[in-house]
Amino acid sequence: METHYINNQHYTLEDFEKIISSGVNVLIGPKAQKAIVDCHEYLTHKLESQDQIIYGINTGFGSLCDTVVGHDELEELQLNLVRSHACGIGAEVPDEIVKRILLLKAIGLCKGHSGVQLDTVERILFFYNEDILPIIYEQGSLGASGDLAPLAHMSLPIIGEGEVYFKGERRQAKDVLQEYSLNPIRLQAKEGLALLNGTQFMSAYLSFGVSRGFDILNNANNVASITIDAFQGLLSPFKSNVNALRNQQGQIYVANYILQRLDGSELMKQEKNHVQDPYSLRCIPQIHGASLDTLHYCQRIFENELNAVTDNPTIFPETDEIISAGNFHGQPLALSLDYLAIALSELGSNSERRTYKLISGERGLPSFLVDNPGLNSGLMIAQYSCASLVSQNKQLCTPASVDTIDSSNGQEDHVSMGANAATKLHRVVVNVQNIIGIEMLTAVQAIEFRRPLKSSPPNEELILSYRKHVSFIDEDRVISIDMNKSTQFLFN
Repeated sequence: METHYINNQHYTLEDFEKIISSGVNVLIGPKAQKAIVDCHEYLTHKLESQDQIIYGINTGFGSLCDTVVGHDELEELQLNLVRSHACGIGAEVPDEIVKRILLLKAIGLCKGHSGVQLDTVERILFFYNEDILPIIYEQGSLGASGDLAPLAHMSLPIIGEGEVYFKGERRQAKDVLQEYSLNPIRLQAKEGLALLNGTQFMSAYLSFGVSRGFDILNNANNVASITIDAFQGLLSPFKSNVNALRNQQGQIYVANYILQRLDGSELMKQEKNHVQDPYSLRCIPQIHGASLDTLHYCQRIFENELNAVTDNPTIFPETDEIISAGNFHGQPLALSLDYLAIALSELGSNSERRTYKLISGERGLPSFLVDNPGLNSGLMIAQYSCASLVSQNKQLCTPASVDTIDSSNGQEDHVSMGANAATKLHRVVVNVQNIIGIEMLTAVQAIEFRRPLKSSPPNEELILSYRKHVSFIDEDRVISIDMNKSTQFLFN
């Protein structure tokens, strides 16, 4: 099997997604190994040779930061930290997100500013490579002192505690370690804190949201182009000269993409009796383009975080400094997660409006896109489902990042709530995929009522492929089956 080595190189979102999707083994390269070992040895020497009080290393945590812990209790301190902070609750985090958390944590620790043992980072990557996935819960993090509760649950199996999913089964972590003849890691000074402090929970969800977001946008553009043809839409709003005047790069890209996508369409060459289309069609460049610009912004924020060190305190062996600061605070991620959820929700909202227009019996299309409407309800209730998802997205898009609650006796008096923004985004992503799947079902159904005229070659190729999974609706049937197949076709 191919192997990827973490060597403290700069990662892009594309790099990260390639590692995740390819299934390659991930190991620590020599440069990263040296950085980890040097930092750990520096910290060990520091603690043995000096009586310096250092937050979280020989003190309590949070508001207990002034409580000094004896040298012979440092390992117990870190063990207690992981156990006490494992306070997650609610639904379990999906496996695809857990994999991302593990990889992100390993990349961050490899920077050599956290003071951890090499064995600890290797154990994280062992779990990643063997698909031994700690059971983590969605709720419990305030997104401020790092993602404490979720990362505590991630860390429990490292010390031989907690539960994991392994080979499709829910197992005790200690039993899985025994199968591999592995002992739990004995955490040394600062290690528990290094594992728990960090933004990897939020970052994992942001990477998922951005990656899926680009896929959603691409599919939204493709499906919208079919809808434009099916609804006898005009191409003039997509001309390059008018869109260049706005000087918004996302808008310019989307307009040009739609123009190219519809090149060669027989339907587009037909004479039109109307001079304007509804906003849901006419303003696709402006709406989709703004979401594209948002995706690029959120991609940059994620890439910054991917290449960052976000635990506390931060160790600088080269300058003999151990600095307590706030790199764990999730504000950049919280704002981005909220922003991205709104941007993707808007793609869904506009998609639903196009679905609504297609089933409305306008421009020569039958009501609800079925023969004998009245006897048949066609796609009437598919639009209801679409509207329900859109409405829920609006509720989910209330920003989490504008909220804060005092914690730890006021020591942590401003929190980002980025973890709540993260889990909301995940739901929005799933909802928008289903919304666009419903538009695809509707648009392809509408196209059939324009036959024998054809859409553009790329659209017809997509429709032909789609018809191998979802057939024409000639009379009422259980539409949810078609809706699910439609979404799976686009996004799986």
